[in-house]
Amino acid sequence: MLWHTSRYVLDLQRPHVMGIVNATPDSFSDGGSHFSSAAALRHCEQLLQEGADILDIGGESTRPGSARVPLQEELARVLPIVRGAVRLGAPVSVDTYKPEVMQAALDAGADIVNDVWALRQPGAAQVVAQHPRCGVCLMHMHGDPQTMQTTPIAGDAVPQVLSFLELQAQALYGLGVEKTRIVLDPGIGFGKTVAQNFALLARQRELLALGYPLLAGWSRKSSLGAVTGLAVGERLLPSVAAAVLAAERGARVLRVHDVRATVQALVVWQAMADADADADADTNANANAADKLENP
Repeated sequence: MLWHTSRYVLDLQRPHVMGIVNATPDSFSDGGSHFSSAAALRHCEQLLQEGADILDIGGESTRPGSARVPLQEELARVLPIVRGAVRLGAPVSVDTYKPEVMQAALDAGADIVNDVWALRQPGAAQVVAQHPRCGVCLMHMHGDPQTMQTTPIAGDAVPQVLSFLELQAQALYGLGVEKTRIVLDPGIGFGKTVAQNFALLARQRELLALGYPLLAGWSRKSSLGAVTGLAVGERLLPSVAAAVLAAERGARVLRVHDVRATVQALVVWQAMADADADADADTNANANAADKLENP
């Protein structure tokens, strides 16, 4: 399965790690750590050295209850980092819902638009549709960041998320965006209860029926804290475990803060997956050989 982006075609046969670069003072997990452009670019370089396949740069926090950032402020946060990051030799994603920021980032060389609103803001879908090649990630969110956790989605979240993502992907395809440019994200923690988030992980393969690659964003999320009792800064191991479980269930882009640990865990998982595939191939070869002996 391939993901076509502005400058790169990503082979998602193996999971790709998307390293998070928050150019914000109020992100739920690392707000302020990489707020300056210079610090953010150093962080980009570090993530790539640790094995990140994609850099995801955001200038507005979408944590529950977060305030909206004015357009000019978000542009001032994001664009200098994008301009520097596109020279680092890896795909660059911009995490934004504002069409003006999308357009400016794409003009600066960004490869992917990662939108928690799934291009539902006026003009956003048109920005992506009018670009000849950029990749896009459409995420499910119930409500908005200001209210999503006060009134989470009701009932079984899985079919509702599936239906929403299908409609958004179809709408974008209808605007001329090829399926190979689209990745879907169930939106862990965006208007769901703890139980609903884990149901989305347990039943993640149901979302694969749509025929698009999936992005999983479990890193340091509050649901991990709810089941482990760990504070945000202590959720490394639960985050890596969730990333591996998501990969096991078919996710092909893993959005994470802790790149090195995630990459190391995925190496072990990939070795197991390759051995499993080899065993299946041997079993099939032996079965074919036996069939030929019985039916020469």
